Amino acid sequence: MGQEYNIKGMTEKIQAIKEAATELKHISGGIQAVDRNVDRILASVKMLEINISDIANII
Repeated sequence: MGQEYNIKGMTEKIQAIKEAATELKHISGGIQAVDRNVDRILASVKMLEINISDIANII
């Protein structure tokens, strides 16, 4: 039996995380610790996009 995954739901959540992290960076006021950590979050989100979101466009 194959397992079903909610790819569309995951894609939406990934986009929401990306938007929230980007918004946080905009309101950080240039606090370096925040900006650096947001950059790390966005790098992880990019990996999720490569692994999940790109697949969603195929299926």
